[in-house]
Amino acid sequence: MQAGITQDKTTNKLILLFVFDKMETAMTESTVLDLCSYKNNWIDFANCKETLADIVSNGFVYKTKPMGKDTEDLYDLTTEGRVCLANFYTRIPSSVRKIISEHINLKRREYRRRQDYVANYVKCPDSSYNVTLRIDEATKTTLEISLNVMTRGTAKQIEKSWQEKAPLVYSKLEELLID
Repeated sequence: MQAGITQDKTTNKLILLFVFDKMETAMTESTVLDLCSYKNNWIDFANCKETLADIVSNGFVYKTKPMGKDTEDLYDLTTEGRVCLANFYTRIPSSVRKIISEHINLKRREYRRRQDYVANYVKCPDSSYNVTLRIDEATKTTLEISLNVMTRGTAKQIEKSWQEKAPLVYSKLEELLID
């Protein structure tokens, strides 16, 4: 794997703060790694993990455990992180800021969907599959549905379509139940 845009620790910290600022939402570690390392190589994987830990320990980003959920911790900017970024963002090359801003503007919704609309399935002893679908917010689960289907193909199809259809399913359920 090739190195990220920069190996400078300070610039990497500022890049992460910039990413949090542009995303405008708390993110899981896997979302941060996917966004900054896997998909874009702004910061290589090892440095990205280390940098995230550093900015948390320095108080620029805070980590919370979503209440009542067995999901990943969420990370978001602190006031100190915003102030630090405001004072030093020019240390991130303008070309890098532009690349990050453009990518996040295009993909913000996709990343939010992937993080907030969770789907998975498991095989049952009777060879059917339980599919669990959730809509998560930062502090709570808004909706959780469990379906039992007969084939793995059906389970995979439901899992695949959930991110796109979750808002529609939620609004239809709400409409039907609150009518």
